[in-house]
Amino acid sequence: MDRNGSFPANNADTSSEPDALAGVTVIVCSSCRDETGSDAHPRAGALLAEDTRRAASGENIRIRTVECLGNCKRRLSAALLRDGCWSYVFGDLETTSGADLVAGAKLFVTSTDGLIPWRGRPDSLKRGLVARIPPLDMLKD
Repeated sequence: MDRNGSFPANNADTSSEPDALAGVTVIVCSSCRDETGSDAHPRAGALLAEDTRRAASGENIRIRTVECLGNCKRRLSAALLRDGCWSYVFGDLETTSGADLVAGAKLFVTSTDGLIPWRGRPDSLKRGLVARIPPLDMLKD
């Protein structure tokens, strides 16, 4: 833990590496429903996943889907992961929040302390933050 009470997880600045974004994965809950709770297909989560893929086109960002992130009360949900860093879960997203998730992934790459910087983070990733999960290597006894 540093003097600010943070746990640096990855002090390497990878932003200058050409494949730095390859270290970030965006996980989108494809089974999330829209605000009406509709069972219509494609589900709102699948539409968010597709919007995220479009926004990441030409970028070296992994986009993955899962059936459920268990964040149903906060509707459309996604997570940002980076090896050796904190993981983030976001809710209250829109089907058009793909560009925000990609912007968050790009900010994540610039991080030198394993955290997504608050400054510059899209509003949906500020107000939609559900959880920040420490990297497993930090939890060693």
